[in-house]
Amino acid sequence: MTGWMRCLPSQTLPDSVKNSYRKGRWTEFMGRVMSYMGDQEVSPDRVRSVMETIPFTPGMTDVLTFISENKSSIDCIVISDSNTLFIDWILQAAGLQAAVDQIFTNPAKFNESGYMEVQSYHSHDCDRCPINLCKKKVLELYLSQQSDRGVGYKQIFYVGDGGNDLCPTSCLRGHDVVMPRKGYTLEKLLAKLEGQEGDASLKSGVIAWSSGTEILQELKTSMQS
Repeated sequence: MTGWMRCLPSQTLPDSVKNSYRKGRWTEFMGRVMSYMGDQEVSPDRVRSVMETIPFTPGMTDVLTFISENKSSIDCIVISDSNTLFIDWILQAAGLQAAVDQIFTNPAKFNESGYMEVQSYHSHDCDRCPINLCKKKVLELYLSQQSDRGVGYKQIFYVGDGGNDLCPTSCLRGHDVVMPRKGYTLEKLLAKLEGQEGDASLKSGVIAWSSGTEILQELKTSMQS
């Protein structure tokens, strides 16, 4: 069950809301979900308390703790199709805000009526991504801005699992690493890409993972090299 569904008294959405999702329009769908939650008088505190109890993927808190202890060597950003409130709440509850340098996601707030409103992160012209967020555009802009500040990266690890994580992998370099979660959409899409002869859109290495322990090991190995 999706975490926020546990906020609802019935723990399920009516078909009229559930069936309104259209591919690439997740933020619009979440707007309808949050409107329904408001109608059901689900309070902001209730939403927050549920989000704060969602467990991290096994080993991921170890990864973020390691990153927070090595900020002089590692920058960590989050590019997500979730929203600012959910991500802030989860990181704060776990005491892991220090690990993350920047969060790029859909802005969210509660309005005067207690309804949560989610806006699109940006607009873009990429036809491969949801209309509200192209992760490649975000990553490229971030790297460009860092370069302007004189910051370069020896190696980039891109960790993801969704279909919208494929687009940004095309801007990774040969010595960078994309880490798809085993059994999830990104791993399947990358396998399809690697099977296409003459496709040069993916230059980086690929290392699949099932727990944060594997990600942490790759980070430590990279730092020692």
